Amino acid sequence: MAATSTGSLKPLQHSSSSLSFHRNPIATKKALLRFGFGVRKSQIRCENLHSSSESNGKRRGEAVVAAAKKRNQSPERCAAEGRLIGGGASEAIKEVRTMMPERIKVVILTACMMCLCNADRVVMSVAVVPLADKLGWSSSFLGVVQSSFLWGYIFSSVIGGALVDRYGGKRVLAWGVALWSLATLLTPWAAAHSTLALLCVRAFFGLAEGVALPSMTTLLSRWFPTDERASAVGISMAGFHMGNVVGLLLTPLMLSSIGISGPFILFASLGLLWVSTWSSGVTNNPQDSPFITRSELRLIQAGKPVQPSTNSTKPNPSLRLLLSKLPTWAIIFANVTNNWGYFVLLSWMPVYFQTVFNVNLKQAAWFSALPWATMAISGYYAGAASDFLIRTGHSVTSVRKIMQSIGFMGPGLSLLCLNFAKSPSCAAVFMTIALSLSSFSQAGFLLNMQDIAPQYAGFLHGISNCAGTLAAIVSTIGTGYFVQWLGSFQTFLTVTAFLYFATTVFWILFATGERVF
Repeated sequence: MAATSTGSLKPLQHSSSSLSFHRNPIATKKALLRFGFGVRKSQIRCENLHSSSESNGKRRGEAVVAAAKKRNQSPERCAAEGRLIGGGASEAIKEVRTMMPERIKVVILTACMMCLCNADRVVMSVAVVPLADKLGWSSSFLGVVQSSFLWGYIFSSVIGGALVDRYGGKRVLAWGVALWSLATLLTPWAAAHSTLALLCVRAFFGLAEGVALPSMTTLLSRWFPTDERASAVGISMAGFHMGNVVGLLLTPLMLSSIGISGPFILFASLGLLWVSTWSSGVTNNPQDSPFITRSELRLIQAGKPVQPSTNSTKPNPSLRLLLSKLPTWAIIFANVTNNWGYFVLLSWMPVYFQTVFNVNLKQAAWFSALPWATMAISGYYAGAASDFLIRTGHSVTSVRKIMQSIGFMGPGLSLLCLNFAKSPSCAAVFMTIALSLSSFSQAGFLLNMQDIAPQYAGFLHGISNCAGTLAAIVSTIGTGYFVQWLGSFQTFLTVTAFLYFATTVFWILFATGERVF
């Protein structure tokens, strides 16, 4: 399978990608240790097996097998993480030590894409405040405008997920980013033209962004072994949350200095630049990459107990079959609850600080940005903790249940406490705790789709995300009506907290990390 794809191995700096990494071996090794990829303790142990000369290959091979059994790991995995048993070991060591692993380049580009994905959403969450003042929108209609992004997003989730299963994440992502960057560029024109045009452009923007998450999860599942997948998703989602920070901090500055078109033009341009880099530097599968080394490819393949055929034309299972299993409903309910709470905070946080605590737009942006920044950090550590638990022998089912429980119980309790906040600083602390703990869901239901349906994860993600998007529309619009009707955010925050608690119970009872489909 890898004969043609690994026939000519080149250092990464000769890649056609515009992201080149020029590092000395020591610096590269230190960087990879910080990220939790590449050289790990198990690799170092395997490398120590090569202290003897090449003539002692048989003895080293026996030592690798013994070390693998001691760590409850396959000999192939140990050999891949260390180097080949027998001849050619020195050359393989040299290749890996002098370059950054190709899968790290993939996750960095994916994180950049996710950052742009969320930054493009957040620009409108900030820009809608001066637009509402200018056009005289009520709180309820402001919720309608905020939710227009989700009108298109709900339709693209299932279709986008099926396309990802069939064609892979590379091509689908490239088209998605190109189209949503175009929609971002057209948003200021649409706002100046009419409210209807603005709603249509934002709906088209959501239609294009619907492919981002299923593409990310499917692509990373192909490029990373099982015990690194949560960390890879954590890094990508850290980029997603940092998009909130970038959008919330840059948009008010650009609105005041350049005007409403400034931030939209900036992020649209960055999106088109990303497409050119992605198209020339990434493949759907590691075995198709001309830049990957043999040892890295073996590491990826040995770390997957089940390797689904990516060229399979087997049709997706029927919707009736998917919905007949309780683990599917556990994922759907988790997605519904996650999107409900997430979009309430994403869409209404600047408005919350401005109306409840009477802070100006720039101050509201800073208070709103802090929780997302900590969420980016905690999401990575949640993924690293999940991978560590799996590597140390805990079952995938128990790890997914632990992570998801933290990801819902923490935000639920924090939102209840938010009702008693008396200052913007206190409110920012509770929101920070809520969003930081909610990032543990990335190592819960978001990865669980690949666990129970590895060949149909995109389709399953689309179905669950469709339900989650519908919940996000209801919560985003409902918040506006609750605020207009009751004059406060407290009631809606309490409803959201109890939804977190109820879904946690259902998840613990019915979720599984075993393959179902």
